[in-house]
Amino acid sequence: MAQPPAAPFCRPARASILGGSDPLRSPAVLTALILTLAGLGLLALLAVPMARAPRVWIGDSAGPWAGLVVHGGCLLAAAVMAGCGLAVLGGAAVAPQPLPIGVTALVAVDALSAWFLVLLGLAAACSALFGLAHARDAAPRLLVAYPLFLAGMLLALIAADGFVLVLGFEAMSIASWVLVAADHQSPEARHAARRYLAFAVFSGICLVPAIGLLAASSGDLSFAAIRTAPPQGFVAAAVLALVVAGAGAKAGLVPLHGWLPLAHPAAPSHVSALMSGAMTKVAIYVLARLLLDLSGPAQPLWWGVPLLVLGAASAVLGALRANLETDTKTLLACSTIENVGLICIGLGLAACFRAADLGVLAGLAAGAALLHALNHALFKSLLFLGLGEVARGAASRQLDRLGGLIHAMPWTAGAVLVGAAAAASLPPLSGFASEWLLIQAMLAAWRVGDLAFQVLGVAVVAAAALAAALAAAAMVRLFGLVFLGRPRTPRAAGAVEGRGAARLALLLPAGLTLLFGLLPGPLLALAEGAVQLLVPHGMVERGSLAMIRVGDGGARIMPLAIALLLAVAGALVWWLVRRRAPAGVARAAAWDCGFMAPPQHLPFGDPVTQPSAAGFGQPLRRMLGGSLLAAHESVTMPAPGDPGPARVESGFADPSERWLLAPLARLRDALAARAEALRDLPLTATLMLPFGTLVALLALAAWLEAG
Repeated sequence: MAQPPAAPFCRPARASILGGSDPLRSPAVLTALILTLAGLGLLALLAVPMARAPRVWIGDSAGPWAGLVVHGGCLLAAAVMAGCGLAVLGGAAVAPQPLPIGVTALVAVDALSAWFLVLLGLAAACSALFGLAHARDAAPRLLVAYPLFLAGMLLALIAADGFVLVLGFEAMSIASWVLVAADHQSPEARHAARRYLAFAVFSGICLVPAIGLLAASSGDLSFAAIRTAPPQGFVAAAVLALVVAGAGAKAGLVPLHGWLPLAHPAAPSHVSALMSGAMTKVAIYVLARLLLDLSGPAQPLWWGVPLLVLGAASAVLGALRANLETDTKTLLACSTIENVGLICIGLGLAACFRAADLGVLAGLAAGAALLHALNHALFKSLLFLGLGEVARGAASRQLDRLGGLIHAMPWTAGAVLVGAAAAASLPPLSGFASEWLLIQAMLAAWRVGDLAFQVLGVAVVAAAALAAALAAAAMVRLFGLVFLGRPRTPRAAGAVEGRGAARLALLLPAGLTLLFGLLPGPLLALAEGAVQLLVPHGMVERGSLAMIRVGDGGARIMPLAIALLLAVAGALVWWLVRRRAPAGVARAAAWDCGFMAPPQHLPFGDPVTQPSAAGFGQPLRRMLGGSLLAAHESVTMPAPGDPGPARVESGFADPSERWLLAPLARLRDALAARAEALRDLPLTATLMLPFGTLVALLALAAWLEAG
C-alpha cells in the first residue's frame, strides 16, 4: 500500500549516528560515560572495606559509610547518564570510539541509546535516593552488586559492537542475580534466584549466536558494518527467533516470563524498582537495536508479527495475573509483564508498517513504544518504591494484612496514587498519553493491505483494550486494599511514614509522571532521532505543547486542556459537596451488609468484614481465570449442626509453568540421570568421549571452512 503524503505537522527525523552520515563528534559525552563506568566499578571494589569502617550517624540511627557512599555515588552516576542522554538527544551526537580495555571494543551514543540512557538515569536516581534513605540496612554483598548492575546496563546501552553489547548484557544479568539472591537464607529467595539465573543464561545463549549471525555477512562485529549487510532469508528468520527469545526472556515476554513474579519480590525494593523500570527496558533496547536497526529496513511484513502476538499475550496474561495476586510486589511484577507486552506491540507495529511503506504510522508506533517505555520506567519505579515504603512501615507485603494506610502514610499514599493512576492509563498522567498513542497506531492496522494482517490487527486491538481494562482494575484493587478502608492488622494500624530521602524518592518520579503526562508532545520531539533509527525515512509526529495530532490529523489529544478540565470539575465537585454537606464530620462504623454488629472494642467495625484480596478478584477469576490461568475455586461446608465456619479455597496456575517449565524440568532430570550414568563407564570409553568430541568439532570446522 502506498505511503500517504506527509502531513504538515510531520517532518523527517535526524539521521542515524552509529554508521550514519557526518556525525557531530562530542568526545566529552563519551568520556563522561566511560568515567562513570569506571566510577561504578570503583564503588563496587570499595564497598566491602567501607562496610567494615566505623559507622556514621543518620538522624537517630547509625548506619555504615558504605551505604551512603555507594548509593550517593550511584545517584551521581544516574545524573551523569541522564544528562549525557539529554545532550545527545539535543544534538551532541557521539561517533564510535574504542573502549580502553585492551581488546577491540567500540562504544558510542546515538539517539536510540541516548533515549534509554535518560530512562536509565531517571530510574536509577529514584532507586539510589531510596537506597540512601535506608543505607543502614544494606548488606555488603548488595553494595558490591548494585553499582555493577548499573554499570552493566550502561555498558549495554553505549555498545557500538556485538562484543560490548553481550558483555554489558551479561554483566547486568550476573549482578542482578546477586541482588535477587540477597536473602539467600530464604527458600523462596533461593528458588527465585535459581530460576532467574536459568533465564539469564538462556538469554545469553540466544543472543550470542544471534549477533554472530548478524555479523557473519560483514565479518565485523561493529554495528556500522552489520548495517551494510543485513540478514536475509533463513538467516534472518533465525536471528528473529533468537533475539525474540533472548531479549524477550530478559524483558519478561510470555511465555518466558516465569522468573519475573518470583525475582521481584525476592529483591530489595529499590532493586526491584530498577529491575522493572530499567533492566526490562535495556532488554527492549537490545530487541529494538538488533531487530529494527541492525537487521535493516528491507525486512518483510511478518518481521514484526512475533512481537505483536507475544506482546498481546503478555499484556492480557500479565494484567489478569495482577488482579489475582495477593503480594504487592508480585502484583507489580505482573503489571510489568503487561506493560512490556504493550511496548512490544508498538515495536512490532513499527516493523510491520515500515515493511508496508507506511512511514507516518511506523513513526507513530515506534514513538509510542519509546514513550511508553520511558513512562513505565518512572511510574513502575514509583510504585515499587512506594510499596517498599509500605512494607517497611506496615511490616507486610500481603494485601490482606494492610489497609487504612492513607491516614498513617499520607505522603506515600499520594505518591502511589499517582503511580497507580498512571498504570491505569488515567488522564492527564503519563500512562494515558503513551497508551493512547499506542491504541491510535493499532487502530490504523487496517491500512496494511494484507487481509491476514488486518485480522491480526483486530485481535491485537481487542487484546490491548482488554489488558488496559484489567490493568485499571488491578490498580484500583491495589490502592483500595492497601490504603483505604480500615487497618487489617495491629502493625498496619501503627504504620510509620518515611521521611527525608525516602519521601524525595517518591516525589521525584511522581512529579515526572505528572509532567510527562502533560507534555507528551515535547517528549515525542525529543525522541525523533531514536524513532528515525528504528524507522528510516519514516515520519515523526511533531507535537506541540498544547496538542498532539496523529496520522492525518483526524485524532488529537490536548493534555493540558484535559488537565485543566479535570481540575475545574474536581474543584466544582468539592465546592458542591462542601456547600451541601452538614456542618462537621461524623465518623461511624462502615456498613457491613448486616453481617454482624461491631463489637465494643472495634468502634468502627470489624476489619474482617472488609473485602479481601481474593474476594476482590473473584469475578475476574471466574470469568477469565479458568480458561487463561487454570483458576480453581472450592467451598467446604460444615456438616449440618456443626457451628464451624465454611472454607473457601482458590488459586490459579500460570500456563508457562504447566506447558514450558514443567516439561523442561522433566527433561533436565532425565539428562541429569543420563549424565550420572557416565560415571560408570570404563576407562577406555571415558577417554573416547573427549576424543570423539574433538573429531566432531574438527569436522564441523572443516565443513564451515569449505562452505
